[in-house]
Amino acid sequence: MKQFFSSLTGDTVKAIVLVVLAVGVVGMSYGSLAMAYGFPLWVPFVLSLTVLAGASEFMFIGIVASGGNPLAAAAAGLLVNARHVPFGVSVRDLVGRRGAALLGCHIMNDESVVFGLSQKTPEQRRAAYWLCGLGVAIIWPVGALLGAGIGKLLPAPETIGLDAVFPAILLALTLPAFKNRATLARALSGAAISLAAVPFVATGLPVLLSLFGLLARKK
Repeated sequence: MKQFFSSLTGDTVKAIVLVVLAVGVVGMSYGSLAMAYGFPLWVPFVLSLTVLAGASEFMFIGIVASGGNPLAAAAAGLLVNARHVPFGVSVRDLVGRRGAALLGCHIMNDESVVFGLSQKTPEQRRAAYWLCGLGVAIIWPVGALLGAGIGKLLPAPETIGLDAVFPAILLALTLPAFKNRATLARALSGAAISLAAVPFVATGLPVLLSLFGLLARKK
């Protein structure tokens, strides 16, 4: 195993470790919010092991906690994870073959794909993909469990801003994309549609309706 990762530079390993630790902090936010919303401990833990996709999990518990239909929440989560389809095409040579391929596909996430595709050689790409993917797969459930413990101790985790951690990270990640006028127009259109629909449709549907913002065109 050590030999498999030996092709990575020290700077790359350090960057992966820092990103994985950051994911753990977000996992703590997720676990604490799940407890604050009244979910039993097994829900965030099982989701963190099986889904392993933070955005979808946050969206699911948020929609269900606010009274939304679990099916609508699951559909919204699937739409958020639709980006994994092109991801899978991009990293098809990194996930491994036969038995390893199943695990390789499971640990595919934004972080592992970015690190995997950013390396120079095939060996480094595979090593970075697996190191980051396995790190996230381990730290995310651990963070969720730790966060659940914090959520039980704190009557209102949102008072220290834990509920804002993940949305803030998502916003930071998407801001550079708004330099493209077409992307900005579609994002603003989707947000406007979603907000306008809130008083009239069931919880969980506004985020789905926001997809109509993709039809917008820049002037």
